[in-house]
Amino acid sequence: MRALRNAAASLAALALVASQVQAAAPAPVAAEHGMVVSAHRFASQAGIDVLKSGGDAVDAAVAVAYALAVTFPEAGNIGGGGFMTIRMADGRTSFIDFREMAPGKASAAMYQDKNGNVIPLLSTRGHLAVGIPGTVAGLELARTKYGTRARAPLMAAAIALASKGFVLDQGDADMLTEGSEDFAKDPASAAVFLNHGKPWQAGQRWIQADLGKTLLAIAQGGNQAFYNGPIAARIAASSRRHGGIITAADFAAYKAVERKPIECNYRGFHVISAPPPSSGGVVVCETLGILEGYPLGSLGFHSAIGVHYTTEALRRAFHDRNIQLGDPDFVKADTTKLISPAYTAELRAGISPDKATPSSSLPGPGQGKEGQSTTHFSIVDAAGNAVALTYTLNDWFGARVTAEGTGILLNDEMDDFSAKPGFPNMYGLVEGTNNAIAPGKRPLSSMTPTIVTHDGKLAMVIGTPGGSHIPTGVLQVMINVIDYDMTLTEAVDAPRIHAQWLPDVIYYEKDSLSADTMAVLSAKGHQLEAMPYWNQIAAILVGGPSLKVKPNAATGNHARYFGAIDPRLPMGNAQGY
Repeated sequence: MRALRNAAASLAALALVASQVQAAAPAPVAAEHGMVVSAHRFASQAGIDVLKSGGDAVDAAVAVAYALAVTFPEAGNIGGGGFMTIRMADGRTSFIDFREMAPGKASAAMYQDKNGNVIPLLSTRGHLAVGIPGTVAGLELARTKYGTRARAPLMAAAIALASKGFVLDQGDADMLTEGSEDFAKDPASAAVFLNHGKPWQAGQRWIQADLGKTLLAIAQGGNQAFYNGPIAARIAASSRRHGGIITAADFAAYKAVERKPIECNYRGFHVISAPPPSSGGVVVCETLGILEGYPLGSLGFHSAIGVHYTTEALRRAFHDRNIQLGDPDFVKADTTKLISPAYTAELRAGISPDKATPSSSLPGPGQGKEGQSTTHFSIVDAAGNAVALTYTLNDWFGARVTAEGTGILLNDEMDDFSAKPGFPNMYGLVEGTNNAIAPGKRPLSSMTPTIVTHDGKLAMVIGTPGGSHIPTGVLQVMINVIDYDMTLTEAVDAPRIHAQWLPDVIYYEKDSLSADTMAVLSAKGHQLEAMPYWNQIAAILVGGPSLKVKPNAATGNHARYFGAIDPRLPMGNAQGY
């Protein structure tokens, strides 16, 4: 776990101090016509500009995603992949899977030495760690089926931000500095992400000329330019020069896939979320199904018994996640059963109010490591069309290598596979064969872009980065709004816990649990451990700043969209109009 803690610690160093997070939450950003919440101010502005010009939420998502590839390279990308949950104003729903795929030459033991031991860093740094990127294909699939605008105008902001540059603020500079040591080891990355060998500083204009040319080529040629033209050829050539296995044929074979979302109900709200190869929707819906049998609202926020029940529910949901889920093209899982009321009631019946369930009593392979460095944005347009999009390079700045001549920072998504099924990896964690490496396979994910409705009307759009902390972050914000009557910013800002199957620990943010609560939980048999900040929730609530507080049209306040960005990272914003 040391490497995982180090990664979390680097994120915590960039977070706001705890006193700021725990301070009284401000009112959510309010708007009447549209809302964009993302991890970077220029990306949010690109989305708002599209909405103001008459584009729909999917059009705005394309603009935001490409802008984040320029302004938020630690996670925003065209060299990675992710998921998009869509709900149109007419009730249609869709899930766009543009998760990265393993190259054709990938093999189950590719990160092991001749003795079968996992080789440290081989799956996280360098060109051998890279999966086939899916972002361009996913955005194009969404745009052509659900958007209304041509590709080039939607990419204009991103192209300008790359080609003309933008002035870095302190948050931008801090994030770039975090990767500077590794950038110096890769000349192609150093040429972009370092300024003559030194970290970029706030106030300097950062220009990414090669990335601007790449984006222009995509704007003009779409998928053909990226997957079948010179861009793919350059990435494949770079991979070949530096010990990778990606080929031009791998790019030509890649396809984004439209899938049916996972859907469930919780206290009269309808949840639309991510199906496999993401585990996020299953974990959220299975956990909600268990928790619906408990009166969380009357138990109180972060009461000992409430945290106990939440932990027990998450323990069982994550157990099923690791045992049963994987790429649906390779692994057949009965997700309908896992989120059914009958099954979740059966799981609830096995929970004691007085005693923690030892995770070791739920047999099977354990929880594999997943990178926390992802980004999410939420969008709603004037018509009520909604997009929740989460995408990633896996770790901060992915594999920390750039394909020469493209400006594209590449993912290290191969590390989301199980490097050696059934045996501890370098983090001391274990997974089974469902997530073993195979050519053309998509690694299991925790990304959870989620949309919530109530009485058939849009109610919430939400998601976050955070690896295995993603579904627990999304879950807690939803519960804060639904069960604890918090405003959206209160729900997002509130201190969080995290629990999964293995390790058998309740992790908690500073000030999230009182000493008395921790004593009660310990007496029940729970182990507790402090954690740094992991998530950056980006959420929109429709109708009012909370479920019970509505805007007063009689006073001239016609706002209907309310946005909030997590203060745990010192960047990103909510913008509306």
